[in-house]
Amino acid sequence: QVQLVESGGGLVQAGGSLRLSCAASGRTFSYYGMAWFRQAPGKDREFVAGLSWSVGTTSYADSVKGRFTISRDNAKNTVSLQMNGLKPEDTAVYFCARSIYTRVTTASADYDYWGQGTQVTVSS
Repeated sequence: QVQLVESGGGLVQAGGSLRLSCAASGRTFSYYGMAWFRQAPGKDREFVAGLSWSVGTTSYADSVKGRFTISRDNAKNTVSLQMNGLKPEDTAVYFCARSIYTRVTTASADYDYWGQGTQVTVSS
């Protein structure tokens, strides 16, 4: 069993920064791709950023490219999302998820373990 716990969300003004962290339990963290998704009220859950288990490949949604950076520390079982230049449209609940694959994928159906989510609110 894998448990994912997110932290670091909050309220920030447009243009500001936040760093989200995801702490994973379980010995199999290192061998799977990890990703962040988000869901805004009334909208579907969408892929934000992901990276392969070996940290060799990353993928970002077009809407966050150049502003967000995903990273992982396999020794510490953590995944982070550094968010800079935040915009009001980034407001959502952000979820950490573990892929069923080692590579990066963008479909939520490819992820089997999810955190409870952390709220990010960006004011204009």
